[in-house]
Amino acid sequence: MAAEILFVDDNKLVLQALGDLLRSHGIDPLAASDAEEALELFKKHEIAVVVSDNQMPGMSGLEFLRELRNVSPDTVKVLISSHVDLPTALAAINSSEVYRCLMKPWKDEEIVEVVQEGLRRYRTVHDIRREDEAVLRSLAQTIELKDPSTKGHCDRVAVYALLVAEAMGIAKEMQRQIKYGSWLHDCGKIGVSEFILNGPDKLSEDEFETMKMHTGWGVEVAEKADLSQVARNIIHYHHEKYDGSGYPSQLMGEEIPIEARIVSVADVYDALTSDRSYRKAYSFEKAREMVREMAGTALDPAVVKVFLAVVPDGPLPSSEEFPECDSHRAGGKKPLNLVLPAATC
Repeated sequence: MAAEILFVDDNKLVLQALGDLLRSHGIDPLAASDAEEALELFKKHEIAVVVSDNQMPGMSGLEFLRELRNVSPDTVKVLISSHVDLPTALAAINSSEVYRCLMKPWKDEEIVEVVQEGLRRYRTVHDIRREDEAVLRSLAQTIELKDPSTKGHCDRVAVYALLVAEAMGIAKEMQRQIKYGSWLHDCGKIGVSEFILNGPDKLSEDEFETMKMHTGWGVEVAEKADLSQVARNIIHYHHEKYDGSGYPSQLMGEEIPIEARIVSVADVYDALTSDRSYRKAYSFEKAREMVREMAGTALDPAVVKVFLAVVPDGPLPSSEEFPECDSHRAGGKKPLNLVLPAATC
């Protein structure tokens, strides 16, 4: 899916003029008349650059661009208005909420230049990310080597999570970060001894306490690698439970970030349908019933409902093949600054 340009303005004549201007330069932009309509477009489109008016009914342009920090952080954000004061504009630029501020009436060449530069910036970031993506997936596979029974687990969790995120209308950029967090959700297990990971019996109380530390070790890795907050939340909180009985922070309900709640369901289901050193895999039918029974206690019932509706019983594609992710294999690999915790002996 190609990245797109979005104009947001409550004046239809402005949208028409800006659209005609970009189309004359070979770019066919999207348009929205307010922030609410624009946010809906982020659920269906990968948007590289957004140019928003400030004075609009409902959410202002600045408020809308601030919200995009969570919805689509990589989108290049441009504010265009006749009613924005200089201190406000500078504060927005300095806080990375806005890339550029333009004044109405605009100059055509300036609008085109800013959009083209924003598109180049977005593509550069994602070219780098695609190289990193190969490194991230390779790291996840390396971690799985410590516990042969989990081979392919991280990739399957990513696919399950992406199917759910797509069905829930989560923005494309956030879906990408969910994929990264799913791949690396167990990266902290690099610090857990293979004796604990591969033991033939269920963990003792002391062993379980050690195992629980992998979420904290994992988020340290994520911070050092400068992964997004979405990915960090997945790594840190995927063992929280909806009723507050999970770890590491005993978060409850919607206190748990939605991305972690999604991956938690995917993680539980894949664990149930996989052979482990201490038990055989459950059938898909049985695992689905067990997941259904966990709704409202261990798992978010809304996420479980979507999961059971969209996840098939049959074979899954790899997360690289998942059609909504626009994944690409990288020819070269850019090393990440990953500092892993020492293994516990």
